[in-house]
Amino acid sequence: MSLPRGHRIALAVFLALLAVSWWRPIYPTEQALHHSLTAVALVGLVYAQHRLRLPLSSFVLALVFLTLHTVAARWIYSFVPYDEWARHLTGSTLSARFGWERNHFDRLVHFAYGLLLAPILMRVLMDRGRATVSSAVSAINVVLSTGALYELFEWGIAIALAPGMAEAYNGQQGDIWDAQKDMGLAFAGSIIGAVICALLAKRRHRLISENH
Repeated sequence: MSLPRGHRIALAVFLALLAVSWWRPIYPTEQALHHSLTAVALVGLVYAQHRLRLPLSSFVLALVFLTLHTVAARWIYSFVPYDEWARHLTGSTLSARFGWERNHFDRLVHFAYGLLLAPILMRVLMDRGRATVSSAVSAINVVLSTGALYELFEWGIAIALAPGMAEAYNGQQGDIWDAQKDMGLAFAGSIIGAVICALLAKRRHRLISENH
C-alpha cells in the first residue's frame, strides 16, 4: 500500500513523535497497553487511505488525534503535566485558574475524538454523494457508538486486570460518571466538528459555483 507524498510525510512526523514519547518511559507497561490501540488505529488509517483515498486534511486530522493520545499515553492520561507546562509559560496553573480538582487531559482527548473524527467521516460520505445532513447524522452516530464500545472495552480492562493497573489505564480518578462525561464530550465534539465541516463544504460549493 503506497501513500501519497504528503500522507507519507505526515505519517513520518507522527511516527517520530511516537518514538520520542518512548524515551525513558515513566509507565512502560500501561503506555504499551494504551499503544496497542494506537497500532490498531494506524493499520486502520492506512487501510482506509488505501480503500477510500482520504484527502490529506482528513489524514492529518486522524494523526492529530493520535498525537493527543500519544501525549496522554506517556503519562497514562491521569498525570499529563499540563499544570507544570502552564506554570512555566504563564506563572500559574490551569487547575488553579479554573478550580479543577482532577487532571482533565482525558476529557480533552475524548472531546477531540468527536471533533476530529466527525469531519473525516462526513467527508468520506459526502464525497460519495451523501447529503450533508445525512452525512452529519451518520458521523455523529459513529462517534457515539464507537465511544460506547471503547467504554465497554475499558470496563473489560477493569475486570481483567489487577485493580491498580486497571485504575491506571482507565484514568477515572475517582469519578463514577467518568464514562458518561467522556461520551458526552465526544458527542459535543462531534456536533461541533460536523457543523464546521458542513460550513466548509457549503463554502467550497459556493466557490465552485462562482468559478463556473
